[in-house]
Amino acid sequence: MTEPGLAPEEEPRGDLTVRINAMPGDTNANGDIFGGWVMSRMDAAGGIAAVDRAQGRVVTVAVDAMTFIRPVKVGDVLSVYTEVESVGRTSMKIHVEAWAKRFRTATHEKVTDATFTFVAIDEEGRPRPVPRPLED
Repeated sequence: MTEPGLAPEEEPRGDLTVRINAMPGDTNANGDIFGGWVMSRMDAAGGIAAVDRAQGRVVTVAVDAMTFIRPVKVGDVLSVYTEVESVGRTSMKIHVEAWAKRFRTATHEKVTDATFTFVAIDEEGRPRPVPRPLED
């Protein structure tokens, strides 16, 4: 589904999982939003997707090759999209993209993406198998 302000070839990959406003308290000394703030929102969104797929607790164990393409500014709405890329016995790779809808415009730009690896854990914090999907 293409959101207003997006060209069809610039569609986000995956499901919209988190949306949040970037606020003045989230800025660095340059007035841009901290990259760590963006990464935190991406980790939270990836965790939501991983919990849904694992049907239980998960932990983040790795983030692969995050490149910040464009800055996020105060007032932008950050939208984070997730897609399960692969599932192993106890782990899964979740592709996560962050897009900014620019404040008071229809412009929607990809600002970063990465692959997060999550491991399913039991109540004692030990790895546990990720359930196989139900067949239709």
